[in-house]
Amino acid sequence: MDRISAIRNVEEALRAFEEGDADLTTTEERVLATLRTYATEFDDETALAAYVGRGDEAVEGVVVVASSRAEARERIAEHAADAPDAFEVDRLG
Repeated sequence: MDRISAIRNVEEALRAFEEGDADLTTTEERVLATLRTYATEFDDETALAAYVGRGDEAVEGVVVVASSRAEARERIAEHAADAPDAFEVDRLG
């Protein structure tokens, strides 16, 4: 899914919410599903990929977009409170 498609999907979800056709929970689920799809479908031309932290509770499940595992590790450590010095990073997709 490209960025424009993702934005359109989020706009559609927000429109449905504003018009009373969807409740907040449904809207959140649609937006989250769009974001997860977008984050895991980067093509090879962008040199970006989604990575997830593993192993320690502070980083478990933290997902970032980066151009390498090393960059992903740095970004996950920045976003996770009390990230340990050593943890695993897996590429999503």
